[in-house]
Amino acid sequence: MFTGLVQSTGKIVALEKSTQGGIRLQIESPLFQNVSAGDSIAVNGCCLTVTNPLPSKATFDLLGTTLSLTNLGALKIGSLVNLEPSLRPTDRMGGHFVTGHIDVQGTILYWGPDGADWRLDIKAPEEITRYIVNKGCVAVDGMSLTVAEVISEGFRIWIIPHTLQITNLSQRKTGDKVNLEADLLAKYAEKLLDKKES
Repeated sequence: MFTGLVQSTGKIVALEKSTQGGIRLQIESPLFQNVSAGDSIAVNGCCLTVTNPLPSKATFDLLGTTLSLTNLGALKIGSLVNLEPSLRPTDRMGGHFVTGHIDVQGTILYWGPDGADWRLDIKAPEEITRYIVNKGCVAVDGMSLTVAEVISEGFRIWIIPHTLQITNLSQRKTGDKVNLEADLLAKYAEKLLDKKES
């Protein structure tokens, strides 16, 4: 379980194809000073398991399914990824409940300045937009963000300077794919209502 509060970015320093059709990914970040094998880390919002920790580096094995459902398959050497370690019972819940299980990928329709602010418009499929509401939460590449407006093809978000500074948004551009995870509470509410109606 995660909160969607990105703690650091990491840089992709190695990519290696595995025999199972996946890849082995090595990321460098100060966040990995004290990680152990088996730890869960959200990488661009996707929950991955550390397999080979080194000083300031960690290795992750990605299966074909993960590569097909997320934007991790498009990573290159030097790409920045958002990182968050799993939630501890004593941590503050500053964002919202994020499982690290990506629902779908969205596409950036617009990313850039809008007046004095920064605007992020994301095109998203109906399977996730049904959970999107004004002022609700959504995880975008692991970032817990507040929906400012539901638009015809997806949703709009306004980005504060702090988020821009500590995440991988500096590398993002229009047309990029982003990992999306809907609010877990909305999914449970839908399931309960479906059962009640049936």
